[in-house]
Amino acid sequence: MGYAFLAGAIAAEVVATTAMKYSESFSRLGPSLLTLLGYVVSFALLARTLKTVSIGTAYAIWSGVGTATVAAIGLVLFGEDLGLAKIAGIVLIVGGVVVLNLGGAH
Repeated sequence: MGYAFLAGAIAAEVVATTAMKYSESFSRLGPSLLTLLGYVVSFALLARTLKTVSIGTAYAIWSGVGTATVAAIGLVLFGEDLGLAKIAGIVLIVGGVVVLNLGGAH
């Protein structure tokens, strides 16, 4: 069940970060409130995750998958560049999460 909470935490964090872009430096109320709500939900779910998943593994997955997903959203929704350095960074993030999990982290 911990990984289900973690998936929800990641989704909420991605929504919050995307809404922050739309908030235009918190000058738009709706996206600003969604940003706040998304981060509150994300941290609450991440806290629940830590009851059954080790903190190192949970945080690595939460931050890594969130970062890679937000980078992909930046590419698709906002037309951001996807250069070699960004691709390498995403591959390293995903690789790090895989290595942590293969290394027996619980």
